[in-house]
Formats: sequence, C-alpha cells, structure tokens
Amino acid sequence: QVQLVESGGGLVQAGDSLRLSCAASGRTSTLNTMAWFRQTSGQEREFVARINWIGEHTAYADSVAVRFTMSRDNDINTVYLQMKSLKQDDKAVYYCEAKGNGGSNYGSEEYTHWGQGTQVTVSS
Repeated sequence: QVQLVESGGGLVQAGDSLRLSCAASGRTSTLNTMAWFRQTSGQEREFVARINWIGEHTAYADSVAVRFTMSRDNDINTVYLQMKSLKQDDKAVYYCEAKGNGGSNYGSEEYTHWGQGTQVTVSS
C-alpha cells in the first residue's frame, strides 16, 4: 500500500506563488507515475501535471504549462508542484495521485493512490 500526504495549500493573491508538496510512503517501489489533479465544487477532477517516478519526464495541462513546474526528490519520496503567477481560475482542491505502470496518465480514474487534498484559494 502507498500513502500520500499533501501540504502547502493556502490563501494567496493573484500573481503570487505557492509550492505544494506530496510525501509518499509505503510501497513506493511499485510506483511509476505521480500526478497532481485539481477539483472544484461540482466539477470532475482535472489533470494538472505528472512526473515519472524514475526519469525526468513531465507533462502539464495547457492551462498551467508555463506557470507550474512539477519536480520530485526521490531521496525523501516527495513530489512538488511549484505554482507561479496564480490566477483565480487556479482555485481548487489539489490532489496528489500515484499509480504503477499502465493506463492513461491523464485520467484520475487510472490512479490507484491519492491523498486527502490541499486547498488552494486565490483572491483578486
């Protein structure tokens, strides 16, 4: 089993930066892909970014590609989402998710582990 714990959310102003963290524990050797999704009330969970657990490949949603950067530190089993130039549209609960090999990397339903979420609120 794998446990994921997100942190770093909060209330910021438009244009500010914020860094989210996701600490993984348990059977992390089974993981292939880590991702961030976000969700607003009444909406489906939306893909934000992903990174391979091994290697450097990353991918981003078009809406965040030039503003967000996902990275990881395998020494402490933690992934990060650095968010810059935040907009009110970025307001959501952000979830860290993880999975092994196989399946789409862009659908939350393909991921087998997720955290409790961390709230990001952006004020004008």
